[in-house]
Amino acid sequence: MLASQIIQSGFPAINLFDKVSFALQLMDEYDVQHLPVLSEEKYAGLISKDELLDAEESALVASLENSLLPVSVKGEEYFLSAVKLVADHAISLLPVVNTSAELIGVIPASDMLRRISLFIGNEERGGIIVLQVDKRNFSFGEVNRLVETNDAYITQLNTYTESDTGFVIVTMKVSKIEISDIVATFQRYDYVVRYYFGEEQYANELKENYQHLLSYLNM
Repeated sequence: MLASQIIQSGFPAINLFDKVSFALQLMDEYDVQHLPVLSEEKYAGLISKDELLDAEESALVASLENSLLPVSVKGEEYFLSAVKLVADHAISLLPVVNTSAELIGVIPASDMLRRISLFIGNEERGGIIVLQVDKRNFSFGEVNRLVETNDAYITQLNTYTESDTGFVIVTMKVSKIEISDIVATFQRYDYVVRYYFGEEQYANELKENYQHLLSYLNM
């Protein structure tokens, strides 16, 4: 998914020679904390609401040119690059530009969260298992094999390295909700299972028996 595929192209931008009061009005209307600023049809940077509130409302945005945040993403970049920029700069939207530095749209942070949710498979049914693995011993092939031995498969897998311990933290989503057998397999192979989230077989059986009892009582 490219940045250009998830932009909002009708979002407003302001000019360096617009008044601060106009910029604040747009921010209130669109419920954002930042707006892209243009200079001679080129993207100049991002202005924050905090910077505008510290200025006179009658002043021009150009008076705050040194406060513009020079952050943007090119339309052909992968959307995870956009996610990193939004997280690094704590901005409410990210401008998207073309190779000529012209603004082609923005990606609101709220839209990005929805895309991330889809990207990590939150819409899919399944259990979640989080492993702690020594970096030297991490093998995706083995992790995948152990999941598959329990008649399941990995639908999503993410890793990161903890800075304080050096461990690789593996978070995976699997195709089964009842994951006690998968967890037991990992533990049997000396994996440290930090967390797991799913439904166990006995809970499903209790639920089914309860439904049978209700049906019997209603006869």
